[in-house]
Amino acid sequence: MTSSKVPTLETRIERWLIEGQFKISRGAKTEAITVMAEISQGGHTGRGECVPYPRYGETPEATLATILAMREPIARGLDREALQKAMPPGAARNALDCAFLDLQAKQSGRRVWEMLGRTAPRPCVTAYTISLGSAEAMAEAAARAAHRPLLKIKLGGDGDGARIMAVRQAAPACELIVDANEAWTSANLEPNLAACARCGVSLVEQPLPAGADATLGQVKRPIAVCADESVHDRASLKGLRERYDAVNIKLDKTGGLTEALAMVDTAKAEGFDIMVGCMVATSLSMAPALLLAPQARFVDLDGPLLLARDRDGGLRYDASLVYPPEASLWG
Repeated sequence: MTSSKVPTLETRIERWLIEGQFKISRGAKTEAITVMAEISQGGHTGRGECVPYPRYGETPEATLATILAMREPIARGLDREALQKAMPPGAARNALDCAFLDLQAKQSGRRVWEMLGRTAPRPCVTAYTISLGSAEAMAEAAARAAHRPLLKIKLGGDGDGARIMAVRQAAPACELIVDANEAWTSANLEPNLAACARCGVSLVEQPLPAGADATLGQVKRPIAVCADESVHDRASLKGLRERYDAVNIKLDKTGGLTEALAMVDTAKAEGFDIMVGCMVATSLSMAPALLLAPQARFVDLDGPLLLARDRDGGLRYDASLVYPPEASLWG
């Protein structure tokens, strides 16, 4: 076997400035830290990007080391199918899974969706995120984004009722979804859900902490509730249906597009609505997730819109309309 036929793996950490500040209930950040994986073979290179998430104990350095540990297995022939059992779900596997898919597409001369027998992605509307802040600051941000059809509102503190009311008044024509990032409690769950319902919110993401969300199955939910931190892959869907109406599928949680596509099929069969989500990252992270969009009720792939600069050759965004990736970017 010649060296050109042996797959090689390279990985690196990249840092991308965020436009302003991105704030949720767990804190604020001014940059997105991503980890890139590149698998090369026979003159082709496949790329994948992931975002390590501290909420799940992931760091960029540990993720980099986890990816590097797969260099020898990949050189010895470990492929995408074997990868699913060789690594647990999470950011590191996501980067490698997407790199394998990109490489396979380039080697076959077909787009990824053709290769996988999936529906081709089409232009779709993505949510645009309004960061957590004072009611006044969030109203100002919502007013600036009021031309967008779908806004995702970060909540998670005292005064959430006032925040969502201020946002609704500032953006009366927008569809609203809310993300509390586990910050509500059993005590304020029903008042906060009622406040959101009065403001015409369509969906509330992860109001209670994962592992402490049993109350959701004991109260009447006036609007749909979506699991995010409570769900990762197909195995974690068990027992969620009585508490949640929808699931947020993110490639960094599932460990890549391979599991994410299987999870969409399983979740739909179990009666869940689908939300496709993302971390703050570049278009390379968003591109594979667009294959989930045809089956999703909500698409939340605005990561590049929150950056000061996207990577070269990124996705095309026309306001909130995001277009499928060119082959030069991914897939």
